[in-house]
Amino acid sequence: MERGVFRDRSRAEKTTFGTIINCYLQEVSPLKKGASSEIYRLKAFLRDDPIAQVKMSSLTSKLMASWRDRRLKVVSGSTTNRDLSLMSAVINWARREQGVHLSENPISMIRRPPEGRGRTRRLSNVEEQSLLAALTVPPRDEKGRHTGPSNKWMLPLVSFAIETAMRRSEILRLQWKDVHLEERYVHLSDSKNGDSRDIPLSTRAASILTGLPRHESGRVFPISADSVKKSFERATVRAGLENLRFHDLRHEATSRLAQKLSNVLELSSVTGHKSLAMIKRYYHPRAQDLAKKLD
Repeated sequence: MERGVFRDRSRAEKTTFGTIINCYLQEVSPLKKGASSEIYRLKAFLRDDPIAQVKMSSLTSKLMASWRDRRLKVVSGSTTNRDLSLMSAVINWARREQGVHLSENPISMIRRPPEGRGRTRRLSNVEEQSLLAALTVPPRDEKGRHTGPSNKWMLPLVSFAIETAMRRSEILRLQWKDVHLEERYVHLSDSKNGDSRDIPLSTRAASILTGLPRHESGRVFPISADSVKKSFERATVRAGLENLRFHDLRHEATSRLAQKLSNVLELSSVTGHKSLAMIKRYYHPRAQDLAKKLD
């Protein structure tokens, strides 16, 4: 203490990692753009992994490496890296703002797994029709019960995503005040990368919005990200589609738009990608489509 090197570790020795995650959930996560996704992931950590019961003072690189290896058995390297980054952010926040003294962040010392290959999943015309059919809300039976999906927002939402290449979070944040049907564009004031942008609407995209009822909340699609995730997963099962995620619709839409917008600057202004490398991750042309251009 006289040398000024003493650090009070009492809070780190009394507080579990789960307690810190809960505090982070209340104070930090709600202020982020991707709040709903981050909250969902952190709650899953609290619910499913014993690491939440470990005292902060006991978090070591060996323990975090074991946690990493457990995650790799159920998710990809890319997802594991995102989870490690989130956990690291929670630990750094605890060190800086919660008085939890750790000599170092244990995650900074462990090896990160290699990123998985980028997804190239495309949606064929037959698959698209099967998916949309699986999302169609049927009429109620004679007893007034639904005999299939009951979420009326999913069919137009998925169709709109395929037409615009918008991210799920961007679609769910879209407000009617930012929809300009006469000029055929929607305005995003706050996208994932922090920039605003105007997204042109195809005739079909404009028609989808025209047919939607206005909700009192002012949101175009007044449903939660979790509802979209679960409804989409159930629809893919009903449609018999394998290995299809909602985000794959952005890949599909970007690839379709690239056939119409050959200028990469025009394409990036629609999709919101800031670099050619990012566009290449989402643009997956089919060989047969490229072959037609060679004729």
